[in-house]
Amino acid sequence: MMLAGKRILLGVTGSISAYKSALLVRLLVKAGAEVQVIMTESAQTFITPLTLSTLSKRPVLSQFVANGQTGEWTNHVELGLWADVLVIAPASARTLARCANGLADDLLSAVYLSARCPVFFAPAMDLDMYQHPATTANLARLSSYGNHIIKAEYGELASGLVGEGRLAEPETIVQVLAAHLAQRPELAGRHVLITAGPTQEPIDPVRYISNHSTGKMGYAIARAFAMAGAQVTLISGPTALPLPALGVRRIDVRSAQEMFTAAAAEFPTADVLILNAAVADYTPVHVADRKIKKKETEFALELTRTTDIAATLGAQKRPGQWLMGFALETDNEQANALSKLQSKHLDWIVLNSLRDSGAGFGYDTNKITVMDKAGQTHAFDLKSKDAVAQDLLDLVANALTAPSV
Repeated sequence: MMLAGKRILLGVTGSISAYKSALLVRLLVKAGAEVQVIMTESAQTFITPLTLSTLSKRPVLSQFVANGQTGEWTNHVELGLWADVLVIAPASARTLARCANGLADDLLSAVYLSARCPVFFAPAMDLDMYQHPATTANLARLSSYGNHIIKAEYGELASGLVGEGRLAEPETIVQVLAAHLAQRPELAGRHVLITAGPTQEPIDPVRYISNHSTGKMGYAIARAFAMAGAQVTLISGPTALPLPALGVRRIDVRSAQEMFTAAAAEFPTADVLILNAAVADYTPVHVADRKIKKKETEFALELTRTTDIAATLGAQKRPGQWLMGFALETDNEQANALSKLQSKHLDWIVLNSLRDSGAGFGYDTNKITVMDKAGQTHAFDLKSKDAVAQDLLDLVANALTAPSV
């Protein structure tokens, strides 16, 4: 979503890992970006311009003079002004040296010198080349100019050696670019604490009480805030979802009590607490240490209330902290949500209704209504959970920058 409509120059240089640029172009285009590929002459020995022009839906550029008969030339200055981001991936040792020393003897290095946008280098080369003092000095110099380095990864290299030098995976490069473009200054350095997923309340070593939460909404929120520059701590119940974004600190818990303990420990340093987890309201009083055998026709469990995380932490809220809770309702939706907003000292309550098609557990979409302590109601249409997360981020960011009353 963060890459939609963004104009990205992709420089591809002479490295065996140039073949990965095809997947990188595909991922960028799929994310909605406009991609213009520039190839060095040596890059074309590893992957053809036809492949990348087909995927990018634009002619690949490689020469200053695009048409030798007419004298039509490629304006490197216009390209540098056109782009929102220039990413050189793979960046060979030769290209790093060219750019670090201000040479403009090919189209890509000339575009680099003309670019006014953020520039990212993703180096790729053999182990000894990557560790050579000349390469490390060039990377340090490029970084000192304000460029961004996407570090090479550890693994088996084309030479057969094992070590650092592999091009960062295309998915990682896309994530780094998206995170940069999503930065929000008002969230920089803010500690955002988020709970997500279900809890599991054990009955015996085999069975537990839980709910249908997948964690998708909470993980989307964590991803949005992390990409916007916040320091995100995600307290997650059991879920199969991967880490939502680079830099997110995830604390895995299982039960409601474990989630409360983790949230209470992190809350004092949090600027924003977003309670999205579907936490069990009740837990078994007694947990059997062995599997309960099937004997009787009927079986009863004695349950006790779990700690209300929102109410407990809401009562401890200090000035300057912001709390957002969630309410999944099936009837009297707004009345029940407003009651939670007020009784738990929240700043916002996000209402989901199971009556809305495409909302609730398991879906990739959601439809929310947000009510705040000032009495305002914000209703949103059905949209992807990533888009919903962005709406919630906007509400929080606006509150953080609003003048104190």
